[in-house]
Amino acid sequence: MEKYSVLMSLYTKEKPEYLKQSIESMINQSVPPDEIVIVKDGLLTNELEVVLNRYNLDYPDLIKIVVSEKNLGLGLALNLGLRHCKNELVARMDTDDISLPDRCEKQLKSFLEDDKLVIVGTIVDEFKHDPTQIISRRIVPLQHKKIYEFAKRRSPFNHPTVMYKKSKVIDCGGYSNLRRNQDVDLFGRMLFKGYRAINLNEALLLFRSNDELAKRRRSWTNTKSYILTIYNFWRMGFSGFSDFVCVFIAQLFMFVSPISIQNFIYKNFLR
Repeated sequence: MEKYSVLMSLYTKEKPEYLKQSIESMINQSVPPDEIVIVKDGLLTNELEVVLNRYNLDYPDLIKIVVSEKNLGLGLALNLGLRHCKNELVARMDTDDISLPDRCEKQLKSFLEDDKLVIVGTIVDEFKHDPTQIISRRIVPLQHKKIYEFAKRRSPFNHPTVMYKKSKVIDCGGYSNLRRNQDVDLFGRMLFKGYRAINLNEALLLFRSNDELAKRRRSWTNTKSYILTIYNFWRMGFSGFSDFVCVFIAQLFMFVSPISIQNFIYKNFLR
């Protein structure tokens, strides 16, 4: 099978034990990666540095550390890391999630079966503390046509699950400098350019959910960036004015709603 890189971005608030679980899940893939590129997005805690140094010593030919002295934010940090990935196929991974052992093998098979594919994502199962205790599942559209339509209002991919072609991401300008929803923006632009995508009908990643995630979804930064993203989709002709209006109203309603109502709406209507 084709060689692939893993791309991760690490910042100071991550927990060392989560980072270990994440890296281990990629090292132990049934088809192991050719390299794991980890961007240090700004200064890290001593505990995180210890974890990184340990893996760098244990796997010197696998782990590649890319350093940014200042915090860039996820999108720009991923752009930096992407430039250091030596393979065309790149698997995204977050530093607090856990990939199932056959995740990348199944994505690689999809690329092997259809050389026109550019993005392959998967469903995710969510957990809070114990990875064996699944609390919910985020199902995404599977076929390209449905992904294309879905993307006009909502994210059609679970970002930490995607494997994509590096050259096509760069061709579309990479991730934007938005502080939130950089993935929604990037994938919308890639779909609009005509790049093919699918999602596998399996949960191949365990997504760590927590209260901080709910707070970030409710933040004005998140609300503003999401509205701006869909507005840009409308301006470039990817989505319609009605799509923008629906997102505008929904995002403002979510912003002013109590967290309990927001969580209910997210789990039942916006997943």
